Amino acid sequence: MTFAEYLDTRRKQVDAALETWLPKPPACPAVVFEAMRYSLMAGGKRLRPLLVLAAAEGTGQAMGTSEAAARDAAMPAACALEMIHTYSLIHDDLPSMDDDDLRRGRPTSHVVHGEGMAILAGDGLQAAAFQLLAREPQGLHPTLMARKLRVLAIVAEAVGPAGMVGGQAIDLAAVNSHSKSASSASSAALVDGSASSAAPLDADGLQAMHARKTGALIRAAVAAGAVMAGADDRLAGTLDTYAAEIGLAFQIVDDILDVEGAAATLGKTAGKDEAAGKPTYPAFFGLDRSRTLAAECHARARQALDSAGLLDSRLDDIAGWIVNRTS
Repeated sequence: MTFAEYLDTRRKQVDAALETWLPKPPACPAVVFEAMRYSLMAGGKRLRPLLVLAAAEGTGQAMGTSEAAARDAAMPAACALEMIHTYSLIHDDLPSMDDDDLRRGRPTSHVVHGEGMAILAGDGLQAAAFQLLAREPQGLHPTLMARKLRVLAIVAEAVGPAGMVGGQAIDLAAVNSHSKSASSASSAALVDGSASSAAPLDADGLQAMHARKTGALIRAAVAAGAVMAGADDRLAGTLDTYAAEIGLAFQIVDDILDVEGAAATLGKTAGKDEAAGKPTYPAFFGLDRSRTLAAECHARARQALDSAGLLDSRLDDIAGWIVNRTS
C-alpha cells in the first residue's frame, strides 16, 4: 500500500472498531451516546490510534513476529486513545477553557449539545476508554493480562495530572496570567507546581508544558502499541525516544498552522492562540526558527527508528506526515 492507502485503510478499521466499542443504548442513555458519538465520529486525523497500530506493526517487524497479530492485539488500545483524545478536545473547547466553537470542521460539542452535556460526553468517553483497555483483548493468559495492566498504567499516567491534565493546567494558568498581568512568580515555579499562578511561560516552560499537554498522550500511544505487541525493553525505549520527538514536532507544527492556516483547512478556528496571548513556538522563536526546530525533531525521530531498524516502517511515514502536514 502507498502511505495514503495505509492511512485510509487503518482509519476505516479504527472507525469500525470505535462504532463497535462505543457504549450505546440501552446500556447508556441515548442523549449521552449521541453527544459522545457526535465528537468521536467527526473524523479528524486519527493520529494517536494510527501511532498505536504502527508501533505494534513496527514491533512485530523488529522482533520477527506477526504484524497482523500485533495490530489486532493493539486495536483496543488504539480506540481507547482516540476516545481519550476526543474527550480532551471536547473539554478543551469549553467556554471555561479555550472557548472555541469549531472542531473537526463542525460546531463543537457544547455548541450543539450544551455545556453540561459536553462535559458529560467527555467524562463518558474517558471512562469508556479505560473500560475498553481493561476488557479487550479478552483472555486470561498471564502475558496478555500483564501487557494490558502495563498499558493501563501508561495511559493513566499520560492522561492524568502528571501528563495531559497537568499540561492543560499550566496552559490555562499561563493564559490567565497573561490576561491579568498580576503575578510575579516564575514559569519554572508554575511547571514544578510550587506556585498556583505565574507569569507567562519562557521557552523552557513552553516545552515542558507541551511535553505534558500534547506529548504525553502521543508517547502513550506509541508505548501502548509496542507493549501490546510484546516489545522488549530496548525496543520500547527506542520507540519512546521517537515518540517524544514527534510529539514535540506535532505541537510546533500545530503552533505554526495556527498562525498560517485557515479555519476551513484546519477544521478549527485559526489565530486563536495569538488572540488569547497563548505561549507558542512562533511567538518565542518566529516562524522560520520554529520550522527548523520541527525539522530537527524529525531528524532525531528518524535516528531513533534507524537504530531499531525501522526506517522502512510506517512510523517513519507518520513522522514525515506530522512535520509536513497542512491541517
